[in-house]
Amino acid sequence: MSFPRVCANMRDYASNTCLEGEMMKECFGFTIRCCILTGALILFGLASAWGEEPTLNLGLKEAIRQAVEKNLDVRAELYNPAIAEADIGKNRGIYDTHLTLLTDYKDSTTLPASTFLSGAQVIKQRTLRFNPGANQLIPLGGTLGFTFDNTRNSNNSSISLNRYYQTDLTLTYAQPLLKNFGREATELNISVAVFTKDASLDRFRTKLTSTVATVRNEYFKLYSLRQDLEAKKSSLELARKILSDTQARVKAGVLPAMEILNAEFGVASREKELIDAERAVKDEVDVIRVLLQVPVPGELIPVDTPSKEPLEVKEDEAIKHAIAGRPELLEQRTNLQSVELQTRVAANRTLPDLTFTASGAITGLNHEYDEAFDKMMTFNYPVWSVGLQLDYPLENRAARNELTRNRLKVEQAKTQIISLEEGVANEVRAAVRAIQATYKQLEVTDRGRSYAEEVLQAYIKKQQVGLATTKDVLDVLNNLVAARTSQIQALANYNNAITQYWKATGELLEREGVTVNGKEADALYGKSRNR
Repeated sequence: MSFPRVCANMRDYASNTCLEGEMMKECFGFTIRCCILTGALILFGLASAWGEEPTLNLGLKEAIRQAVEKNLDVRAELYNPAIAEADIGKNRGIYDTHLTLLTDYKDSTTLPASTFLSGAQVIKQRTLRFNPGANQLIPLGGTLGFTFDNTRNSNNSSISLNRYYQTDLTLTYAQPLLKNFGREATELNISVAVFTKDASLDRFRTKLTSTVATVRNEYFKLYSLRQDLEAKKSSLELARKILSDTQARVKAGVLPAMEILNAEFGVASREKELIDAERAVKDEVDVIRVLLQVPVPGELIPVDTPSKEPLEVKEDEAIKHAIAGRPELLEQRTNLQSVELQTRVAANRTLPDLTFTASGAITGLNHEYDEAFDKMMTFNYPVWSVGLQLDYPLENRAARNELTRNRLKVEQAKTQIISLEEGVANEVRAAVRAIQATYKQLEVTDRGRSYAEEVLQAYIKKQQVGLATTKDVLDVLNNLVAARTSQIQALANYNNAITQYWKATGELLEREGVTVNGKEADALYGKSRNR
């Protein structure tokens, strides 16, 4: 039974015809179906709303924080200090204590050297050794060694012990007196690795400074593009209003029909400009998303307005601050310290290799091992020696040319630092001039926009009384659009100039509250080391 047959008209429905018997069931079922359909429509609407791209309101400080923490180029650069820390640990391995163990077995059959007579007794000898020991490098370049020799001998001699044990406890020390003497020569590679890490941290600061500067510039660029987009929307609305007014006036016979074509061309031009502005905003959002590693798609809305406050700058103080604190200069000065250290060590290595050696031992000998050990511990059988060993190549060309090479590298590094200092000073001076010029441009563009707005209003009034054509109004509108764009761009340029000034003086990270202390690199090293 169908619902139309039950409720053929409103009169039957009002007389409760459909509330009897199974007809009531049909009405109830219809109600349920309607509820289900309504719920489905509601869920569809919610799903459509959920499917919309999210909007992220982004502040400048938050953008910088995300770039510092997540930017891939910054993360990649952070590995260099961590690698340098691994090199430091590697080179400190020269002070690791070395444990040694010598064990061997020797079986020999020889003829006595004292006689070649026929029938002489052949000497058969077996030797088993088990000799543990240890040695350690000390900071002055010497090596301290310790060995515990244990030897078991057996032979067929009839005039000496044919089976006996020999134990020796020996302490040795070798110390260079000229070449390779001292802590600098001993720890050269350690010190160079430390300098390398310091330089890599300065290089990381340079990369981080560049990234923060890029974030600020791109952030203000997105802000200016969005402002330009809003200006283009307003311009389009105004162009459409002009078209509507023109159509009305043409219809009233006040204007010729060709004025509609001019107005339509103005609307089409504004629509094209709006499309270009929307594309530019989306392109810039993609740039910032990659820069900050923002995985969520959607709109990014910069909520911080670029500053229009004047920045007081003092050129001489700024140059001094830059030369003292720019990370590029700090890196070069660290490299110079490293080369100067290598030069001093190279000079030391041109000296003769004169080594002092000394050793002392206590010994024991017996046919039983326990008794041989006891005799050794009585200290009744000491053995000691001292000596000097000299080694010096006659021309020593390798060491002398190594010294010359390092001296040249020192002079090269000093020249590079002077060149870099001059370049930094020029950057600061250019940044100071850019701030002054772009701040003045703010005033110019503000006045230009105000003037363009007044001119547009005047021409609209002229058009209303027939003293200006639609083309005249559209031309003035173009001037206003250009003035708005110039004003927005001038504000972005001024803030970009501030960014460049802080970057040139080396204070950008400090201004933005970013600190670099090497803990992140050490944590990265520790994480990899403990795998």
